[in-house]
Amino acid sequence: MNHYNHTNFSLLLVIPCYNEFGRLQTEVFHSFLQENNNVAIVFSNDGSRDNTLKVLQKIKAGATNHVFINNLKTNRGKAAAVRSGFLFAEKHLRFSKIAYLDADLSTTLDECLKLSKLIDTKVLFVFGSRISKIDNIINRKLFRFFIGRLIATLISMQLELSIYDSQCGCKVFRADLARQLFKERFLSKWLFDVELFHRLIQLIGKNSIKHTVKEIPLESWIDTSNSKVKISYFFTLWYDLILISKKYKTQTKTSWKAVLQSML
Repeated sequence: MNHYNHTNFSLLLVIPCYNEFGRLQTEVFHSFLQENNNVAIVFSNDGSRDNTLKVLQKIKAGATNHVFINNLKTNRGKAAAVRSGFLFAEKHLRFSKIAYLDADLSTTLDECLKLSKLIDTKVLFVFGSRISKIDNIINRKLFRFFIGRLIATLISMQLELSIYDSQCGCKVFRADLARQLFKERFLSKWLFDVELFHRLIQLIGKNSIKHTVKEIPLESWIDTSNSKVKISYFFTLWYDLILISKKYKTQTKTSWKAVLQSML
């Protein structure tokens, strides 16, 4: 295994980027990494056509041992960018937990780090949830909120799990679980989160998910004006959901008991 860095990072963040030149917050990344030297970031540049790569190189220059760039030559979609970032990290780095996070930092780096601390010998997977409460700040555009709730409800019904927000862009995994979840390519460019939950069900079973997975309300989440998911995708995502349902409902299930025993 060819390691770029022999440090065993407690948390590795994979951040997919596509035309993020105007949104990448260089100083925020530098400040965070200075305060948390046991964290590393892999930026997965998804064939950006603007100056995203130059900004990433600037971020790396300020934190050489903690920032790594996985540069894809062509745009392949968020699912492939996240998976490619994980495979890059698996090949070159050492880490005990891994997360993915949106480049615009709608969920902050500090909050992602906070969620990661909930991972332990029993908890395999933690993800953020954009539940609006009296004591948090969840800023979502009204139309996207209603569309998102409809989609999330349908996904929850398909999975037969009580998940409020399957599509939140902040998810943290124990490394051994992530290795199994990211083995295969994803069917959908954008609904790969749904596929992750289907794969998790196949690996450990629905009953075990209740004890090994946590959905945590975020303290803050700010909607950005330049979402890469266009509203028009709402009219085609149903096809993706059907394909996902067909694939994962018909696959032979792995012996989840054996898998779980190997992790605990």
